This record gives sequence, structure tokens and C-alpha cells, in this order.
Amino acid sequence: MIGNAFSSSDFLFTCVDLLLFLLDIGVDIWAAVSLYKQEAYVYFSLLLLFLLGSSMLVQVYSWLWYRYDDFKMKTKIEKKPSQCQLKLLHVFQLGIFFGLFHDDICVFIVLYGKDADAESVAKFLRQDLRILHFIEMFSVKSTFVLTLPLALSSVLKAIGSTLSIASFLTTYDHSMRTFLPEKEKHHMISLVFYFIWNLVLISSRIAALALFASVLPCFIFAHFICSWLVLFFFAWRSKTNFMEDPRGEWLYRTTVGLIWYFNWFSVAKGMRIRSVLYHAYILIDICILCGLWCWKMSTDPSDFVTHPLTTAACVVAVYVLGLLFKVIYYTFFHPNLDKDKLKGATITEEQPEEEERPLKATDNKRMRKLAENFFC
Repeated sequence: MIGNAFSSSDFLFTCVDLLLFLLDIGVDIWAAVSLYKQEAYVYFSLLLLFLLGSSMLVQVYSWLWYRYDDFKMKTKIEKKPSQCQLKLLHVFQLGIFFGLFHDDICVFIVLYGKDADAESVAKFLRQDLRILHFIEMFSVKSTFVLTLPLALSSVLKAIGSTLSIASFLTTYDHSMRTFLPEKEKHHMISLVFYFIWNLVLISSRIAALALFASVLPCFIFAHFICSWLVLFFFAWRSKTNFMEDPRGEWLYRTTVGLIWYFNWFSVAKGMRIRSVLYHAYILIDICILCGLWCWKMSTDPSDFVTHPLTTAACVVAVYVLGLLFKVIYYTFFHPNLDKDKLKGATITEEQPEEEERPLKATDNKRMRKLAENFFC
């Protein structure tokens, strides 16, 4: 029995986080093995290169956040490695695994009731881990798209990627709602709608990219670069302020452009109009991708697809359906609050930063900033 520490929902989302993390690793290994068995060594090499790039991106964020926090460690386990050893862990791509291991140790302590403060520490650490997993999730999915044309298990990989992203976004939403007042916490029906509209929108987007890559594999990389440049410019114009130094902020905007290639992500307050423009842009892009696929199928018919126009129309219709679910969610289930009503306000003069005090889950300033962008 889990005592006063974790609620059943916290424990459930912790298990889901770990399961999704392990599932992602397994699916990536499966895709690499499939390409190798097909003797597609160029795409196999690209896949490994992009996966390494994705890992390096996450490690950079992890290291920067340690530096922003002046390397203040929260528990005895975190204090074990020196600053030099911690840097080596990140260089060898093990920084996030150290954080994940430390989080699991805290959960173990909570479950067995040995430390009452371990719950808050575990929740605090999990906030950063979920943001890092969020970044890793979409950077890896871009790797999947760029190596899609020769993947033996493309359909299964697409389905797995879509379910993985939608499921993780639901756990990410659960983390942000930690900062809401108790009366604003979501009910199960809102969680279901949040999962559905993310699942439907992402599935339509990935399906359109998969169709395009199946007939014009040489142009998928060009499409990705051109789209990313547009979305990166959009992120720059949004005047984000998530990181604590200019170079870190440019890295964040680069990452936002990567995330927006697949799904909307609120990066500043008052983004409703820009959200509408974004979905209009993606809908037009999906129509163009499906149109090009139909054109190629008409000039070079395939026995596998007998009604390309119907297939393309279904992909576009699914995206429109996802937008409808999103409107329903934001109309009936999404809380809209002022910044001051969120928990975890910045430490005041009455509680200076140097003062020793118990760590709270809502003290994570990075997740709180994302919660401000999402709820305010």
C-alpha cells in the first residue's frame, strides 16, 4: 500500500513514464536492426547519427539546467559525483540516465516510507525529466521521419510513435497540472479528451509525412529543413524566455521549431491566435503532402493502394477531426488562470533563496514557466 506519499495517479503516471521510456528505446533498436537487415547501410548510419544527435541535445539541456541551478544538488545521491564527474556523465550520454536512476530511488524510498521529504524531491526531479523526455521524444520522431522510406516496419513504427507521443503528452499535462489550485485539477474526462486530440492530430501529421516519404523519399529531408526554418522563425518571433542565457534560448527556439514540425507547443503566454495560424499552416502542409502523394500514385499506380484520393481525404479529415476535439477540450475542460493563481510562485523576499526549506514539487521553475504558457 502506498501511504501518504504518492497518490495512485502519481504512481500510475510514474510507471507510464518508465514504460514509455523503455518502449522508445526498444522501438529505436528495432528500427535500427530492421534497416541493417535490409542492408540499407546509408539509412542505418543516418539513423544512428540522428539518434546520437538527439541524445546529445538532451544531455546539453540537462547540463545547462545543472549550471543554471549553480549545481545545487537536492539529495545525497545527487551529491555523490563531483562537478567534473557529472560533466563526464553528460559527455558519455549518461546524464539523463543518472537523473532517471535517482528519481527511481526516491520513488522507492517513498513507497517504503523511509523519508517523508522524498515525495517532493521525486516530483521535483520528475518535472525536469519529463521536459527532457519531451524534447527527446520529438527529436527522435524527426529521426524516424527522415529514415522512414526504407524502414521495414514503417507502419508499425508510425503507430507506435503516435501512441507513444500522445501517451507521453498526457503524462506531461499531468505534471503541469501540479501547479494548478486543487479545484482546477482535471477530471478523467478532460484527460481522455487531451489524449484523444493529441493522438488524432499527431496520427494525421505522421500519416501525411509517411505517405509523402513513400513516393518521394529524396524530398522528405528537404521538406523537414524548409518547414523547420519557417517554424524556427515563428519561434523567434514569439520572443520566448525559457532559458536563462541567450545561447540557451536560441537552442530552445531551435528545439521548438523541431517540436512544431509534429505538434503544437505553447511557448509564451497569449498564443491563441498563433495557435490558429499554426494549425492552418500544418493543415495546408498536410493537404499539399497528400496531394503530391495522390499525383505520384496516379502517374505510377500501386497494387497496394486502390483509392489514393479517398486515402488522402481521410488523412486530411482526421486532422480536422483532431482540431474539433481540441476545440471541445479548450472550451469545456481547459483551465484559464492568471499567473498569480498558479502554485509555486517565485521565492519572495520573506523566503530568500539561501534559506533552507523543504523542497516542493512546485519549486521547479522550468515546469512552472511551461505551465504559465499553457494555462495563462
